[in-house]
Amino acid sequence: MDNLILNEFKERLTAEKNRLEEELRRSDRFNLDENLAGTIAELSSYDNHPADLGSETFEREKDLALWNNSHEILNRINDALNRINQGQYGICEECGAEIAIERLNAIPYTTMCIHCQQVNESHRQTRGRPIEEEVLFPPFSRTFIDDSDSIITDGEDIWQDVAKYGTSETPSDLSGAEDYAETFYNAEEKHGVVEAVDGIIDVGYDQIPPDPV
Repeated sequence: MDNLILNEFKERLTAEKNRLEEELRRSDRFNLDENLAGTIAELSSYDNHPADLGSETFEREKDLALWNNSHEILNRINDALNRINQGQYGICEECGAEIAIERLNAIPYTTMCIHCQQVNESHRQTRGRPIEEEVLFPPFSRTFIDDSDSIITDGEDIWQDVAKYGTSETPSDLSGAEDYAETFYNAEEKHGVVEAVDGIIDVGYDQIPPDPV
């Protein structure tokens, strides 16, 4: 590569490096050092409605993505500057061929030619949905044990205890529901008892009224 062109790329990379470093300094890490509850006016972050803190969580994820992206690009720029000093800039690290000037103009910190980049990306495995859904779908399925002989507190019991304080469902969303107490999973069940006899209140012998004489 011509030294004049190489110096132009070095100046572009250095200017972009300085810009990113200044941007990261001014960002104050997007307040990522502070927990989410401390950055909002809510008294608690343990809400039951799925929309609670939804916007705040999205903004926190976006800030984290921007922070990580800036650091990733900064690392690639530093690597490109090192490659210039070592006389390896503009050489594909995969096949050893020269990287087209047009590609370097578009992405001056790239380390692969367009062909090797396409091959590399074609081998990447992407997931359509998060891997957690393989064990969490449908919700709490691993801990819903109604069909077993176990009488322990399971995921369904815990969900019912939480859901009775409110969910995003309303009676109008569910057929047959007349009030909010009927809007959560198996709301018609008697909670806290295994069999009907368990629901009988033991008032004690001395509290039973005597037979009339």
